[in-house]
Amino acid sequence: MSQFAATDGEILVGGVPLVRLAARVGQTPFYAYDRALLSARVTELRQALPAAIQLHYAVKANPMPALVGHMAGLVDGLDVASAGELRTALDAGCAPAGISFAGPGKRDEELTQAVAAGVLLNVESFREARALAGISARLGWPARVAVRVNPDFELKSSGMKMGGGPKPFGVDAEEVPALLAEIGSLGLAFEGFHLFAGSQNLRAEAIVEAQQKSFELALRLADSAPAPIRVLNLGGGFGIPYFPGETRLDLAPIGANLAEIAAAAATGLPGAALVIELGRYLVGEAGLYVCRVVDRKVSRGHVFLVCDGGLHHHLSASGNFGQVIRKNYPVAIGNRCDASADIPTSVVGPLCTPLDLIADRMPLPVAQPGDLVVIFQSGAYGASASPQAFLGHPAAVEVLV
Repeated sequence: MSQFAATDGEILVGGVPLVRLAARVGQTPFYAYDRALLSARVTELRQALPAAIQLHYAVKANPMPALVGHMAGLVDGLDVASAGELRTALDAGCAPAGISFAGPGKRDEELTQAVAAGVLLNVESFREARALAGISARLGWPARVAVRVNPDFELKSSGMKMGGGPKPFGVDAEEVPALLAEIGSLGLAFEGFHLFAGSQNLRAEAIVEAQQKSFELALRLADSAPAPIRVLNLGGGFGIPYFPGETRLDLAPIGANLAEIAAAAATGLPGAALVIELGRYLVGEAGLYVCRVVDRKVSRGHVFLVCDGGLHHHLSASGNFGQVIRKNYPVAIGNRCDASADIPTSVVGPLCTPLDLIADRMPLPVAQPGDLVVIFQSGAYGASASPQAFLGHPAAVEVLV
C-alpha cells in the first residue's frame, strides 16, 4: 500500500522500521497507527470540501484513546455511540458542545451521563425523548437533542445500509413530525437532525444522491421543528478500497455537491451548521496490524504461515465481520517487501478453528518463523471490533507512531 514507505525491504510506520517498531512495542501482535497519515487525510478532506462543512470523527471506527486525542485536535467534533466512548471523547479534550451521542439503545444511565456532560443527544425513539425530559427535570440541566431520522431512502452500494426501510436506527421519517411536536411539548432543547444512510461506499454519485436527499428531507422536516435548525448532520458513508478491483473514492463531485448544499442551506436553514461524520475514511488507511510467523507448514503441497495473531484481533480481515463473500485484505511480509511474491500462501492464526484465516492463497514471498506479517487498511474496526477474549490468547497492543 503506497501510503506506507519502505526501505531496504522493510515497511516504515511513522518513519520507524517495522522490526525496530516491533521491538519497541515489546510484543506481537500489535496495531500501529501513523499519526502523520491521520493528519494528512484530514488535510486532504479540508481541501476537497467547502469551508462551511464541519468534519466530525466517529469514535466507533477506532476508540484508541491516543488516536482519539490526536483526532480531536484535527476535526470539529466527535461522535460517540456509548457512555464509554463519551468518556474517551471528554478525556481527549473535546468540548461537550462538539460531541454528539447516537445509538438505538441508550440506557437511562447513559442518557443521564450525556445530559450531565452537556453533549448533543441524537434521539432515536419516543421513549428516549420522554426519558430525557424526566432526566432533565430531575437534574435541572437542559437536555440538548437532535432527531436521528431513518430516511425513506438508502445509500446505494453501501457496505452497511443504516437507513431506509425498517431499521432499528433513528425514527422513521414519516413519524418525525409527531416526535418533533412532543419534543416541543416536553421542553427539550431541540437543535437539529442527524441522518446516516449507510457506510463504506466507493461510488461518489451514490454519496452525492444520498446527501441531496438528506438535505431535502431535512428542509421538509424543519417546517415541523419546535426551534430553528442549528445543526444538520448529513452522515458519512465515505469508503476506502480494501480488495482488488476497488478504486479510491473521488472527492471532487462530493465537494461540489456539498458546496451547493451549503449555499442552499444559507437561505433554507440560516445559521445551521452542516456536519459530515466520518470514521473509517479518516483512520482506516493509517493503520496496520502486525503479527509474527510462528510456524511454516506445507500441507499436501500448500503453504501455511501460522501466526501469533488472527481473527480474535482482526475479525474484519478474517472475513467474519459482515462479509458475504470472503476476500483478502492487502497483506505483505513486512520485513521482506522487496522479495519476489510468487508463493501461493495462506496466513492463519493460532486459534483452533478453520475460521482463523487472514489471507487465503495469496502470492507472498517465502517467509519463515520470526518474519512479520502485515495487514494493511487496518486503522478502523480492528481491535475494538474483534473477539479478543476468544480462546484466551493475549490481546493485541495498540500504538500511535
